Amino acid sequence: MTDTLDATRTGGPVSPSRSALRPLGQDEVRFVGGFWAEKQELNASAVIDHCLTWMERIGWIGNFDRAADGSVAEHHDGIEFVDSEVYKLLEAMAWELGRTQDPALAETYRSLVERVAAAQEPDGYLHTSFGREGQRPRFSDLEWGHELYCFGHLFQAAVARVRTGHDDLIVDVARRLADHVYREFGPDGRDAICGHPEIEPALAELGRALSEPRYLDLARIFIERRGRKRLKTTLFQSSEYFLDDVPVRDADTLRGHAVRAEYLAAGAVDVAVEFGDDALLAAVKRQWAHTVASRTYLTGGVGSHHQNEEFGSDFELPPDRAYAETCAAIGSVMLSWRLLLQSGDAAYADVIERTLLNAVLVSPREDGRAFYYANTLHQRELGSVPAEDQLSERAEASLRAPWFEVSCCPTNVARTLASVASYVATASADGVQLHQFGDIDIETSVAGSPVRIQVRAPGYPFDGRVSVTVDAAEGIELSVRIPSWASGADVSLGGEPVLPKDGYVRVRRVFDPAVPLLLDFPMTPRLTYPDPRIDALRGTAAVERGPLVLCVESTDLPDGDHVDAVRLRSDTAPTATPAGAAAPVDLVSSASGGWPYGTAPHADPRTAAVVELRPYFQWANRGPSTMRVFIPLAGA
Repeated sequence: MTDTLDATRTGGPVSPSRSALRPLGQDEVRFVGGFWAEKQELNASAVIDHCLTWMERIGWIGNFDRAADGSVAEHHDGIEFVDSEVYKLLEAMAWELGRTQDPALAETYRSLVERVAAAQEPDGYLHTSFGREGQRPRFSDLEWGHELYCFGHLFQAAVARVRTGHDDLIVDVARRLADHVYREFGPDGRDAICGHPEIEPALAELGRALSEPRYLDLARIFIERRGRKRLKTTLFQSSEYFLDDVPVRDADTLRGHAVRAEYLAAGAVDVAVEFGDDALLAAVKRQWAHTVASRTYLTGGVGSHHQNEEFGSDFELPPDRAYAETCAAIGSVMLSWRLLLQSGDAAYADVIERTLLNAVLVSPREDGRAFYYANTLHQRELGSVPAEDQLSERAEASLRAPWFEVSCCPTNVARTLASVASYVATASADGVQLHQFGDIDIETSVAGSPVRIQVRAPGYPFDGRVSVTVDAAEGIELSVRIPSWASGADVSLGGEPVLPKDGYVRVRRVFDPAVPLLLDFPMTPRLTYPDPRIDALRGTAAVERGPLVLCVESTDLPDGDHVDAVRLRSDTAPTATPAGAAAPVDLVSSASGGWPYGTAPHADPRTAAVVELRPYFQWANRGPSTMRVFIPLAGA
């Protein structure tokens, strides 16, 4: 076992053996300032430490110590899958170390890996809830035990370590565990699957990272086994909930438990790519398209059922009952990125931007020490302030909580923010493609020749001005995404306009590094109207500005008004503010008490006003408030 790897083994969270576009790793692309650099610094300075502190305090990390000394059967803290949160934290730490090489974090990481490794059993098995005397037998509860799910997150932690240039203890632990899983569930093992998909994309990436085809084979086996109704159902959890109702390649949309569905689809893309299975890849593209068209919130969030954390039916997208779990949004980014790599289609990059900026970033509080698990689009009552030192339930539509009994979202946010630069840009045989914006430095190679690109967008996503300079000895094709919301964008090079095609402007030439490509995206606030098939949203509109979904909070209303008193005027356009919009509205007052129905349309007394709309991801950072994204239209 060596400590470092050749640079050819480095990269990001996803590295397919074949793809239309090659993802760039942390050694090739990084945020050097601006919005995303601030979010990464928040993650490094607050989120990672917060996750570590909580899991130490409530015993989730201590489970590994007790597993190592043989006492965990007498005392295990947390539910069956808390091991996975430790692994997601290790993944976040590995990506962060690849970004900063912080010595204090490196020592914390090393110590935590050693504690995890000490709990591994001689045959490679590693789980703190199963298998020891006094515990349930290994793999005795594949529906709910989450053993394979936890293993998958350990594998992804190891992938992060490999892709940041190391082959050390966590990678050795993952190899031994993956070999154990192959023996148990491979071609000569038990015909079974996990109730929570996750191991599928994790095995695929581990196989890619370590050049081990057996792990890729096992990922394919798990994908092909699903949909045969092997998992035991209950009165409330059907085969659809487990994504075990139909084979992956036969499904037409994402359905069931939203996080499970996104993770499974991501693994299916990995398998399709590695085995040249065009039919499987086409099936996932079909499912993605249907889901985006009819089962996705304006923020990019998915999952409209609190019961079972599931997708609803087509156009069942009630804003006040949105579940839109943070982890499901992260799963959506994982899936869309894989499909972007295979197709180069700007639609996938559009969804990634929308989801990251709205459905993911709404989770962490501005200090990085409290989180939303579920993300409503309409808060009718003031949230309650959770205790900073107590576990919360899943805090569905209240204020952000410091930690949850099921706390999958904080660690998922941590690993996503630590690796977010990996979703920015790609390369191909003849060029570089820029999919997201910020203050970014790119150093890569095209056709063996070095290429340096500086992207400067210091005000993005609040300001739409972007400059891109290219320093390359040879001619390349530079492709820059024009977001779908940026109709009428002004793009020029050396004073000459450049026109977009298929969602990108493409310039092929020998670039002068003194002459930047200049982009000016319109940031005028715009009204967005829902599809009339979304029953819960008829007669409403939302306001967006650039890539950001805006919302109205009671904090910004006069005299303590409730957001449900706001009627958005469509006859006068909102105007831009530094971070959001000022919108002309009517404020209405309704009679209280009595029967809430009548024989004639209800007419409310109205007061004209202008209210501030702020980015949705910032809501509830100023204390309890009511909030809504979709606002009833005046006169509707």
